[in-house]
Amino acid sequence: MGYEHTNSKGKQYYLHQRDKLFYFSKKPEDGAELPEGYKIIENSITGLPMLKKK
Repeated sequence: MGYEHTNSKGKQYYLHQRDKLFYFSKKPEDGAELPEGYKIIENSITGLPMLKKK
C-alpha cells in the first residue's frame, strides 16, 4: 500500500506512479510512496491533492 492522503473535504486519495509521473487517484491499487523532497498541497477550490517540491 502506498501513500494515502485525506483532503479537507474528507475524501481519501492514493498516490500512484507511472515512470516519472506521480498522480493521485481514489483507487488504492499499486500505490507509490511519497518521493523525498516533496510535500502535499491541495487545490483550494476542488480539494485535489498535488505534489510540490519543498
